Amino acid sequence: MRDGAVKYNLKNKPEFFKEVVKRVNYHFKSSNISKHANSNMVFKTVFMICLYFIPLILIVTNVVQSSWANFLMWTLMGLGMSGIGLSVMHDANHGAYSKHKKINKLIGLIINLVGGYQVNWKIQHNVLHHSFTNIEGLDDDISKNGVLRLSPDQKKRPIYKYQVFYAPFLYSILSLYWFLGKDFEQTYKYGKENLVQEQGISIGRAMIEIFFTKLGYIGLFIILPISFASVPWWQSLLGFLLMHAISGQILALIFQCAHVLEETDFFIPAESGTMENSWAIHQMKTTSNFANDSTWFSWFVGGLNFQIEHHLFPHICHVHYKDISKIVKSTAEEYNIPYNQHQTFLGALKSHFKILNQLGIGAI
Repeated sequence: MRDGAVKYNLKNKPEFFKEVVKRVNYHFKSSNISKHANSNMVFKTVFMICLYFIPLILIVTNVVQSSWANFLMWTLMGLGMSGIGLSVMHDANHGAYSKHKKINKLIGLIINLVGGYQVNWKIQHNVLHHSFTNIEGLDDDISKNGVLRLSPDQKKRPIYKYQVFYAPFLYSILSLYWFLGKDFEQTYKYGKENLVQEQGISIGRAMIEIFFTKLGYIGLFIILPISFASVPWWQSLLGFLLMHAISGQILALIFQCAHVLEETDFFIPAESGTMENSWAIHQMKTTSNFANDSTWFSWFVGGLNFQIEHHLFPHICHVHYKDISKIVKSTAEEYNIPYNQHQTFLGALKSHFKILNQLGIGAI
């Protein structure tokens, strides 16, 4: 069980987080707006769901018949899948979409329609990643079971010197692996640590739910297209793989460019479990923003290019991140705390692959 695995330093500028919370709360109160979803968020939800499902409907009803149009539909579905993962289910499973828990849970269940499982996602992302960001052995987002070295505190292996070349391939199969086996592996692993049970569900029930949701997913996105599409069966299967390759690449790069960069820090707990920073300052040092001036990019990736704001305020809907980022940045500067950011997504990508190469060759 990982809860309580580390103790953050409560004496490390505690006034920073108190002040930034105070200022952000005042922003919402003085503006008389909710911290949750607004009409723009509702529109985005409908748009992403349509982008994911309408192409599938066009395929199985034979409105789309040519091979090139078939692959175009699967490409659009890959973008819709990414948009749902980044913009819709992400907020809902953080409890940020609505003030009502039932609405968050209902919308959060859409993760099952993109091949995942809500309970495991909450454990890996909400419990482990947000609590122990970039801490070796605790943050599962940087633990890749020996296939990638994403932290200076991880062991070096000869194969890693090639990781800058093979990492994009692994990123492209991220969501496919998620669909095929990751949830079963995680349920077993997290069950041993009592993390599944803490979500109010038994391991047995979780396994049954995963089995049937995966079965439904296979029926909807593999069997239906193969059975009813006008193109050959193998083109439907290739389209399915294309959808996952697009989605996996997008999801992986957005999250990697937020934490595995040259300027972000990595930590390992002392033997006593104590950390040198407070939780909030730890988040500031292990997280980075990127492309904050690009409205369309921010819209598509669910505001996760404002990753600093997301980590400090995960229960605030992402449509508000741009506004509160000004508050967070000015407060960080006032308290002499780093506020990492790249002007462009390309700049963040360069930084990610540069440190990926350095980690691979053992330079750090």
